[in-house]
This record gives sequence, C-alpha cells and structure tokens, in this order.
Amino acid sequence: MKTMTGARELAARAERVIPGGVNSATRAIGEPWAFASARGATVTDAGGRTYTDYHAAFGAILLGHGDERVVSAVEDASRRLGLVGLGITELELQLAESIVDAIPSAEMTITTMSGSESVLQAVRLARGHTGRPYIVKFQGCFHGSFDAVARNVISPPSRAYGWDPNSAGILDDALNHTLIAEFNDLESVRQLFAERGDQIAAVILEPVPHNVGALLPEQSFLEGVREITRAHGSLLIFDEVITGFRHALGGYQELCGVTPDLTTFGKAMGNGFAVAGMAGSREVMHSFTPAGGPVMLAGTFNGNAGSMAAAIATIQVLSDPQVGFYTHVRSLGDRMRDGLRRITADLGIPAVVTGLGSVFVTYFLDGEVRGYRDLMRNDDHAYATFHRRMTDAGFLMYPMALKRNHISLAHTAEDIDRTLEAAERVLAGMLRDGEFGRGDRG
Repeated sequence: MKTMTGARELAARAERVIPGGVNSATRAIGEPWAFASARGATVTDAGGRTYTDYHAAFGAILLGHGDERVVSAVEDASRRLGLVGLGITELELQLAESIVDAIPSAEMTITTMSGSESVLQAVRLARGHTGRPYIVKFQGCFHGSFDAVARNVISPPSRAYGWDPNSAGILDDALNHTLIAEFNDLESVRQLFAERGDQIAAVILEPVPHNVGALLPEQSFLEGVREITRAHGSLLIFDEVITGFRHALGGYQELCGVTPDLTTFGKAMGNGFAVAGMAGSREVMHSFTPAGGPVMLAGTFNGNAGSMAAAIATIQVLSDPQVGFYTHVRSLGDRMRDGLRRITADLGIPAVVTGLGSVFVTYFLDGEVRGYRDLMRNDDHAYATFHRRMTDAGFLMYPMALKRNHISLAHTAEDIDRTLEAAERVLAGMLRDGEFGRGDRG
C-alpha cells in the first residue's frame, strides 16, 4: 500500500535545514510533499505514489522525464569535457548555430543557466545599447527574479497596474523604472510612449502570457507593439522562456511572424537540465563586452558542456520529422481542450478552456479573456480546488490559480482520456460540494 509517510518525513527534515523546506517558494504545495523519481510522463513521490505529470517542472520538460537521448548526451559531454571556463568549445558553437538557424530574431546568441539570467542580460543590454532607463512590462507577465522586472505578476485587484513588487528587498528605484501596461491593449502602450517615449529602452513581454495561464495574443497587438517600439527607437524583447521551443522550434515569433530585437529562452530547451539563453540582432549583441561593447557579459557556467549537450540533444529530437514532436503534442492538446470544453458545458459550469499547442488551461469565468483585467473575474478558489483534487486523483497539476498545464512527448492519448475521465468526476464533485462561486478576483 502506498503511503505519504516517507514524503512527510522528508518534508519535516527539510524544514530544519532549508527555509520553509523548499528551495523555491512555488514548490511548497502540500501533498505530495517530496518526490523520489520521474520517468516519461510519470513522477513518483517519496511515499511511492505515482502521478501523471502535467506540471512538467513549470514547463521545463518537453520530451518526458529522463529522456535517454538527452541523458546520454549529457553523460558523454560531462565525462569528456566537463567545465573548462575559458575559450570556446565545439558544443557551444554547435548550439549557437542551431539557435541562429531556428529563431527568427537570432543573428547572434549567448547562453546562460536560467531564464532569470537571460532576462537580466536582455534588459541590461537594452539599457546599455540605447542609453535609456525605462522598460515597459505587462501586468501578469512574469520574467523571473531579476529586480527590474519583479513586479505586477499575479496582482490582487487592489494592486493591479499599481505598486505591486514581487518581493521585499528590492530598491524602489529599480521598480520605478519599470512601467506597467495591459496585454492586448495597444492604447495602454501608446500612452506610456506618449509620456516617456524618448526614455524607454525596451518593451518586454511574453508573446503568450503563460504565467497567468494562457492569454492568447491578438496579431494586431503584437504588430502594433513592434511598430511603436521601432518608431521610438526602443527595443522589443520577447520573453520566450516558456513559449520558446515548446510551441515551435523558432518560438512563438515563428508562428506570429513578428520579429523582436531580442529574445530570451530556456526552460524547455534542455528538457530538465539547467540551460537558457538570449539572442538578438548582430548590432545589439555587439554591445556586449566580448565584442568590444560596454555591457558586461559574464558567467563561469555559461556554455558548460553538460548544459550544451542537453540543449543540442533536445533540439535534435524536436527537429526530427520522424519523431513528430509538434504534431503529437498539438494533437493531444486539442484532445484535452476539446474534452474539457465538453465536460464543463455538459455540467453547466461557467468556464473558458484555452491554451496553445501542448498547454491547456481552464479558467472558471464567463465571457472572453483578452487581458489581465478579464482574469480578475476568474474563480480562483475553484481553479485551485480543481488542480488540488486532480492531483489527489493522481494527475499532477499545480494547485494555484492561473497556473497552466503541459503535455510532453511522453504523454499518450490514453493518458489524456484517463485525465478527462478524472476531470469529469472531479468537476461533478466540486459542483455537488458548492465549490464554485466562492472566490473570484473581483
């Protein structure tokens, strides 16, 4: 019989030596408290219970946990080369050439170890290249832990669009130089540029804001932001840390045809190994110090052999037409979204089922969803309860409002069908228990 005893014991031990027992605040979800193994589309907790995984390490897993093609490449590179920290390696060059070939905005690229580092480099580069202090971000978009962008993500209505830092300990001046606009609202961007256009270094956005589920962008909005930044001499930064490689090899910019000046990426490019990067035009990237520019580029672990091998192997799998990664996950994503729409409609539950490709989201609200203002109508209690009960049923979904779910290459149509059967039972049970209408954001 599977028990949670082992997981509870690990969590209790961790709390004695790690603040709160976890190394990132978003890992504290309650049961299951601790994990022992992961393979394919399945994770196993420290008590021996298995879960079909739709959390996927916040989207870092594209191919499935422990993909042998990636693991073998990392093992070989680590034994053969490890970390030198000087010069260049064939692996670094091979990855850079692959990225330049894949991403439309990439004429040159660098590597980092995390998406937060990539955003730090992009924002610093934009400011250093333009000589301007301000950046524009969008309410609800998340760009990592870097001070300049650590504000106005999942804000309560009382703080949305206003003063809402993500953390204590950040200098007010760092946050004051970040301006807040509304996604899919071009007028909100025009207004900021009318006020400070000659001081804005860059606009940064998730082309699909997945950190609040899946706000689908309007083509005219993305094209309009591109036109505004170009007219004012500002840079456009696409944060494709989540959308990059997941929705297309070239990221969402490949799908929408809008080319930014700089692109950050990571998360999924190493299928669970620590690697990320940033790319852009040759002119802007030459502002980095290795090319003789004024903007510092440094990091001992940038370009390390294991990370490079993981990214190269992952991209090779994604590029292989015989594997058919994008066809597979899009088909399963459609299957899941269609099924959730049918279930919520049959049960009479107000819901907007949305997503893109391998990402699926169920908002519990009426009406359209265009921007963050619409998400303030979401029934947060129902959203978190649905994910909690699905996890309790053996389908790992992050139990917090506005968080998305991911499908990997390792998932099957049978997994989707089993998930939908469980979702129907869970949603019917929530309806009987009166769990809807208890917690919207308004």
